[in-house]
Amino acid sequence: MKRNLWQIGLAAGLLIFSILFYGLHYAIFHDAHHIFIYLLGDIAFVPVEVLLVTLILHRLLEAREKKSRLNKMNMAIGAFFSEVGNDLLNRLTSMDSSADQLRSFLAITRAWSDKEFAQAAAHAKAYEARISADASHLGELRAFLVEKRTFLLILLENPNLLEHERFTDLLWAVFHLMEELDHRGDLFQLPMTDIEHLSGDILRCYQGLLTEWVSYMRHLKKGYPYLFSLSLRIDPLLGNSDAVVREA
Repeated sequence: MKRNLWQIGLAAGLLIFSILFYGLHYAIFHDAHHIFIYLLGDIAFVPVEVLLVTLILHRLLEAREKKSRLNKMNMAIGAFFSEVGNDLLNRLTSMDSSADQLRSFLAITRAWSDKEFAQAAAHAKAYEARISADASHLGELRAFLVEKRTFLLILLENPNLLEHERFTDLLWAVFHLMEELDHRGDLFQLPMTDIEHLSGDILRCYQGLLTEWVSYMRHLKKGYPYLFSLSLRIDPLLGNSDAVVREA
């Protein structure tokens, strides 16, 4: 209400100033004819001004703001893969008994085109992994994710990621898996129903990670070739817990 009163007061003040200046013009020159000529000319230009401001300048500013938001969003996604995603993908690949098939269609190279990235993303989305998680794997995964809890919470609070629904879903899937593991007791005494449930949570994270990883690599290839080169050599799909470097 106060904001509306302020706007009404500003509008009234501007109109009064305009009337005063027109009155001053008439008092000095006594020429109403020219006042109405310029007044009509100014009013006639208003639609053009609205067109320039709302349809052109506004869209340019909106496009610039969207580009800025995308850059910030991709920076957050890059931080995720650097801090959590690559290592997590590596750990989950080690639980996938059909990972060799995965590596065959996700062997990204510098020569890949947009078409090949799109095909890889489609393969990743449709990929049916065979997750076999034993207690030792689950224990290592729990320790890793719990250690990253604060980082994941910070990412979930990042407003720049709200527009990226797919990545937000991935973050929630990772966070849910961490919570499920953290609330289990002795992982060596888990019933089969719990293991099956955790395998389903792992599979959800795994598929989301694969899709986002392909998308992120595509983004790096387009805008950050030096980071793309490094990411090619650090291969998270080789399925062991150590950092892996290969020739791109």
